Amino acid sequence: MRYKLLQEGDIQVCVIRHPRTFLSKILTSKFLRRWEPHHLTLADNSVASATPTGYMENSISYSAIEDVQLLSWENAPKYCLQLTIPGGTVLLQAANSYLRDQWFHSLQWKKKIYKYKKVLSNPSRWEVVLKEIRTLVDMALTSPLQDDSIHQAPLEIVSKLLSENNNLTTQDQESIIVAIAPLLENNHPPPDLCEFFCKHCRERPRSMVVIEVFTPVVQRILKHNMDFGKCPRLRLFTQEYILSLNELNAGMEVVKKFIHSMHGPTGQCPHPRVLPNLVAVCLAAIYSCYEEFINSRDNSPSLKEIRNGCQQQCDRKPNLPLRLLHTSPDLVSQEATLTESRLKPVIVTTNEIHVEVERNNTANQKMTASVGNDSEPNLIDCLMVSPTCSTMSIELSAQADRILGCYVEILKMLSDYDDWRPALASLLQPIPFPKEALAHEKFTKELKYVIQRFAEDPRQEVHSCLLSVRAGKDGWFQLYSPGGVACDDDGELFASMVHILMGSCYKTKKFLLSLAENKLGPCMLLALRGNQTMVEILCLMLEYNIIDNNDTQLQIISTLESTDVGKRMYEQLCERQRELKELQRKGGPTRLTLPSKSTDADLARLLSSGSFGNLENLSLAFTNVTSACAEHLIKLPSLKQLNLWSTQFGDAGLRLLSEHLTMLQVLNLCETPVTDAGLLALSSMKSLCSLNMNSTKLSADTYEDLKAKLPNLKEVDVRYTEAW
Repeated sequence: MRYKLLQEGDIQVCVIRHPRTFLSKILTSKFLRRWEPHHLTLADNSVASATPTGYMENSISYSAIEDVQLLSWENAPKYCLQLTIPGGTVLLQAANSYLRDQWFHSLQWKKKIYKYKKVLSNPSRWEVVLKEIRTLVDMALTSPLQDDSIHQAPLEIVSKLLSENNNLTTQDQESIIVAIAPLLENNHPPPDLCEFFCKHCRERPRSMVVIEVFTPVVQRILKHNMDFGKCPRLRLFTQEYILSLNELNAGMEVVKKFIHSMHGPTGQCPHPRVLPNLVAVCLAAIYSCYEEFINSRDNSPSLKEIRNGCQQQCDRKPNLPLRLLHTSPDLVSQEATLTESRLKPVIVTTNEIHVEVERNNTANQKMTASVGNDSEPNLIDCLMVSPTCSTMSIELSAQADRILGCYVEILKMLSDYDDWRPALASLLQPIPFPKEALAHEKFTKELKYVIQRFAEDPRQEVHSCLLSVRAGKDGWFQLYSPGGVACDDDGELFASMVHILMGSCYKTKKFLLSLAENKLGPCMLLALRGNQTMVEILCLMLEYNIIDNNDTQLQIISTLESTDVGKRMYEQLCERQRELKELQRKGGPTRLTLPSKSTDADLARLLSSGSFGNLENLSLAFTNVTSACAEHLIKLPSLKQLNLWSTQFGDAGLRLLSEHLTMLQVLNLCETPVTDAGLLALSSMKSLCSLNMNSTKLSADTYEDLKAKLPNLKEVDVRYTEAW
């Protein structure tokens, strides 16, 4: 039978006069009171009679208890314990046998744990200490008490013992680790013990103790730890353990097998905490590689100062081990007269990091042009503009380089698991790396594999994480696009990211507009080289009137006509434009209802048969149309009422409608698969006055948001939704 460990305050005794013993009866819980730590409130042998309240005045420490026995003689009081103390005995009477046994085992445990604390606090012979530790571990494993402190108390005693004795031999250390190994199967090691394990991993990475004892401990940490912020030494121990695996002969193959063991043989990892914990360990390890570099820039210019180039040399504090360079107006004017495009590199060295900074005229001009802008620059712009970052060549020490290579390789391994990829993309979406890492060519080149895996994944929840986590902050898409600090190719990865995003739900004006404003040059260059995705992008920019400048439009047309694929797609665009002009020509019906079971192809065929410039009311209710038909619906200039009741029209279609049909007044989405992601886009349709969202996945928060942003909305149906 299992018992709960007796806690301070669980026993309160009342004293009755007896010739040789004090017979104690247990009162109900409403009479219990808190006792002093590590003391059990019992009758003191010096007290001859009860106090006026019936309770004993003083407490007896657990260490003063000489013996604890169950009363077994004939006619003994029922459910009693006998405590032997100096000068007498005390009887404790419980309400039942279970409570009596709980007290008995708890008192025995307390008594013995104080004994081991005393014995192990002053070790003399280590063979005796090792024997006592094994006995202590056996006692904890065989105890019928069921409490976390039963296993934690021995671990804390051993942890204190190891921290206070640094002169142990390697054999003694490993013997102690093996002795306490059974306790670590179901318990996290205390902080001091983690430090001892870390030291052992660093000094003896090839020890069998690392494989046989530490492996199950680390596996348990990764499976069950909820927050490394509360126990950072667990994370450090896990980090050192993985590095010790990498030191074995097989190296990363051993690490790969360990990662696979954490994932499991099935396609779905059964432990949800493994991936976040592994990512946390990787991020901390990668940060540690650049930590000295990061600490050395404490007095360096801020991102804003780097962008503005306004900090003067004389304003800087002296004797910095590493300093980010800046540009002053005088220096710009001097460099403008130089005939050489680059100046001599400036070498700055720290203990482990060697940085070579090259300054060039282009970067200086960009910095000078931005002077006077008070807005805080984003990270990517800072890296692109500042010569101290964009041309930075970081050389890590050999040890830091090994750590970086190991943990970037682990991120690659994690990205290869299909079930882990969505969560991994979400965790990496905010770009949780220091800017020194993003400026390090080796790091971004190795991490490129992970970004490619995201770009190749057809799931929207994965490749959407390539974009920024919020407005005004750049993401991986900007970082690895031409002009970004991590781009080391001619735009192949950029084209792959654009392709997957365009094939998902990002075929919108907003996405195309951002490309036209920031990446038009790379798009045209790749289209000129025959990249079909970029040719399609340029055609869509022309079709949606994204480009206002006539010269730019002509340049895009010339680019399209310079390749066979571009010429063919431009001809198709011209044909669609002629059809669109015919479609939008005044005339045709004002109301139109498609037969049930009609498809997207049927709608396209119908709209291509004549003029629908007067069409104001279109009903597609109970048809089989999907979001794909949105490309045809946005061509109807006079459309004011649209009925999509019981269709397969989804979020992607709603996003497209919200950007083009801004004059729509009535929209019926009853029994469609739309969710909050698509419904939120309707907030831009200010003319909506009637909206039916009956039986959709509308949430209450989204409904309140729509009501606040649609001032003309008068009729709303939200029955059978969360907002109802």
